[in-house]
Amino acid sequence: MYNYVHGGDVYSLPEGKKVIDFSANINPLGLPRGVKNALKAAINVCADYPDPFCRKLTEKLARYHNLEQKYIFLSNGAADVLFKLALAIKPGKALLLAPTFADYEKALATVNCKIDYFGLSAGNDFRVDDSILTKINNDTDLVIICNPNNPTGQLTEETLLLKILDKCRSTGTYLLVDECFMDFVDKEKGFSLKKYLSEYDNLIILKAFTKTYAMAGIRLGYCLTSNEDIIDKCRENGQDWSVSTLAQAAGLSALDEEEYLAKSKEYIKKERSYLLQNLHKLGFKVYGSEANYIFFAAKNLPRLAEKLEKDGFLIRKCANYHNLDEHYYRIAVRTTSQNKLLIKAVRKLLKNENFASNN
Repeated sequence: MYNYVHGGDVYSLPEGKKVIDFSANINPLGLPRGVKNALKAAINVCADYPDPFCRKLTEKLARYHNLEQKYIFLSNGAADVLFKLALAIKPGKALLLAPTFADYEKALATVNCKIDYFGLSAGNDFRVDDSILTKINNDTDLVIICNPNNPTGQLTEETLLLKILDKCRSTGTYLLVDECFMDFVDKEKGFSLKKYLSEYDNLIILKAFTKTYAMAGIRLGYCLTSNEDIIDKCRENGQDWSVSTLAQAAGLSALDEEEYLAKSKEYIKKERSYLLQNLHKLGFKVYGSEANYIFFAAKNLPRLAEKLEKDGFLIRKCANYHNLDEHYYRIAVRTTSQNKLLIKAVRKLLKNENFASNN
């Protein structure tokens, strides 16, 4: 039986059970009003096929990123882009972080790609370091770096990424950098490699509207690369209408939401700080967590996810990630009231746990 490994699966819960979902890392401010209005207006043209080349959205994205339009490929969410990239590149061997997002491996499995792992350790706070360079050789066709990494929220510094990029170019290797969560990183810490796209044709950057604009149910993602052959092959390895009329309209509207985006960053920064401080106080070990989610170890409270679910909270168990065990969890940064309710529930569980152990 197929095993779904992601967060956000509220549909598997018993009918009528109400929960607050901390397992999916979505902007807590919800879908912008302008996007909602754009979706309503687009319903009137849904009888027609969507533009297969997403011309208007591609043009607007190019201005937004200050890039040439030919560098952009849009599809049905970032995950869909991953599967098309696997078919476009057809790597024989790839290097992945461990732990990292599960769909990299799933997409690569469709082309029978062999996987090599660069293990991230708790002792090094799950950071990528220079030793990853020794894992890249002439047999490595693709390296994938999630930045900030999922689930750890740990950033890889630009200087190291450039070393990896140069090593990849010398070995004829593609480097895919997943920047889907970069929009949530504090300005002084965050950076994008998109300014290097024209210089490196082996560089691919993955982006999505999903998390930033709370558009998970709409499905809209894209990649950026100066390698036109890869973009052509992505188009060849999928249907022509992978981006719906509604998704294109939503994307066009979302790119105008500058005030929403600025407000989101400040709100998430404040709420993330609240959660980090309280998780530390509760005795949990927190790592990275530079985006809109927090990664931590709860060795002092076994079966935390199961206990919280009974209390009406879903959090992401991380035991199914490579290199992690049942002590690790990830939670999204949600609204002020929801974050306070979660901390209150965890505090109560710890109190009950300590009482039981002392009696």
